[in-house]
Amino acid sequence: MIPKELIKTLRKLEIASTKLANEQQLTGNYSSAIKGQGLAFREVRKYFPGDDVRAIDWNVSARMDETFMKVFTEEREMTVMLVIDVSHSSLFGSTTKDKARLGIELAAACAFSAAAHGDRVGLIAVSDQVEKVVAPARGRKHALRVLREILEAKPKRKGTDLSVGLETLLHVAKRRSVVFLISDFFTDNYERTLAQVAARHDLIPMVLSDQRDRILPNIGLVEFEDFESSETVLVDTGSAQVREHYQRDAEERSEKALTQFKRLGLDFLQADTDKPYLRELRSLFARRAKKVHR
Repeated sequence: MIPKELIKTLRKLEIASTKLANEQQLTGNYSSAIKGQGLAFREVRKYFPGDDVRAIDWNVSARMDETFMKVFTEEREMTVMLVIDVSHSSLFGSTTKDKARLGIELAAACAFSAAAHGDRVGLIAVSDQVEKVVAPARGRKHALRVLREILEAKPKRKGTDLSVGLETLLHVAKRRSVVFLISDFFTDNYERTLAQVAARHDLIPMVLSDQRDRILPNIGLVEFEDFESSETVLVDTGSAQVREHYQRDAEERSEKALTQFKRLGLDFLQADTDKPYLRELRSLFARRAKKVHR
């Protein structure tokens, strides 16, 4: 039996995602952005002058003693995998919304857009171990199930190791998929696996952040607790040097991730807990649509 509160939350997410998609034309942008990512072989036909020589079927041409071309059709149905960070650092938020909630809303927008276009949706929830895997399937009910699994996630471990989730993806996703990687990227040693996934799949990182991840307020002596290690430390936020060091570390961590995404040629999105994200999401899909239809 699914608790009534959970059903209520899922319904709110679905209504909000559908409303935003309609108002912002998000589903149309999704369709254009994801369209054409897969090609399925249909038949061979004779070569005509002007055809792309890269599509010549050399085996058939050799047997028939005449040049033949491979003909492909767009494989519209895609698999969308949500790889979402459910570690304890995602529970942080300095506004009415924490990073975990922001991640769920982004996942909902992607899941319902995919479901509306008949695409399969799957899930890998990760902390510093794989917490949950849901095999991809089509339909609104399945999209709701994926979101329910994220909402109900109670990670057995507190830390973050994205490479574990990405390695699992490489094992379970045999076909080329669209992968939304949703995390605050408060972790290291995922670069090699990220590159492997980017080589085999259409990878789209979504970076979650909060203003307090970057800027430390001047509020005197404060005891901070690390969400993942549970260690506490006394910090003098009144010190300009301490605040500058904190901001510099945050900027370096962010720049490291973004540099990796750019080096791999990935489209990515940055979302903040204190700002609307639909414009960024729509912009992401619009950028990708241009790339797909070039």
